[in-house]
Amino acid sequence: MQHETVSYRSNTTGFVLSLLLTLASFGMAMGGAFPPSISIATIVLSAVLQIIVQMHFFLHLDASSEQRWNVLAFAYTLIIIVFVVAGTLWIMYNTGIRMMPMPN
Repeated sequence: MQHETVSYRSNTTGFVLSLLLTLASFGMAMGGAFPPSISIATIVLSAVLQIIVQMHFFLHLDASSEQRWNVLAFAYTLIIIVFVVAGTLWIMYNTGIRMMPMPN
């Protein structure tokens, strides 16, 4: 019974925080009260915070010893994603440079 209460409380807290971060991002995008650079920075920060909130409250990833292998697998996944995205951007940039018309 105790585990169900903790899980319910954790899920509810995560849902409320995720909802607030989503509404903040939506309000920032639709409001137009701030310059675009501040709006983009705030939306990106809100997205990163939402990822952290969802990993902690829904996936229950934390620094405990029980979750060490899950956190390591997640970190490895992030490293692979960074390599794939960086490699794709590098290839697309070089392709764009090499496909430019030659000056006469």
